[in-house]
Amino acid sequence: MTTPIATTGPIDPQTRIGHVHLRVADLDRALGFYCGVLGFTLMQRYGTQAAFVSAGGYHHHIGLNTWDSAGGSPPPPGSTGLYHVAILYPTRAALADALMRLDAAGIPLTGASDHGVSEALYLDDPDRNGVELYRDRPEADWPRDEAGGLRMVTRRLDLADLRAAGTRS
Repeated sequence: MTTPIATTGPIDPQTRIGHVHLRVADLDRALGFYCGVLGFTLMQRYGTQAAFVSAGGYHHHIGLNTWDSAGGSPPPPGSTGLYHVAILYPTRAALADALMRLDAAGIPLTGASDHGVSEALYLDDPDRNGVELYRDRPEADWPRDEAGGLRMVTRRLDLADLRAAGTRS
């Protein structure tokens, strides 16, 4: 893959890294470390295969899953262990701008989801590391269950609607 040359100016200066999603061999062991040892709070568990933990009540700073790694061994030296790196955009328009940059560079998406708490674009970097570009909805709009607990979802993201939110002509 040839690295595209940026011709549209710099990325929005408020763009930042949002969370990390890790493949793990044993979800309970990983939760024991991240929650039990480090003190993160379990925000939501997806059955026996995934969990989301955070500090301070955010929907998640770290995602943990066994989707591709249950019972697996650590990656060999020289390989990555991340599921994806997430980059948080400050507005929907900024995320739309990111989508249009990917379109212009011919970089395909591997997924696009509405998670209730956020809208997310998924792709691979040139080294095939997973990357998520996303924007959060206001916390007051996050889906909740009857007890007030977080209830993230995975729905198809309407990319045409996202593109329409962009500021580029």
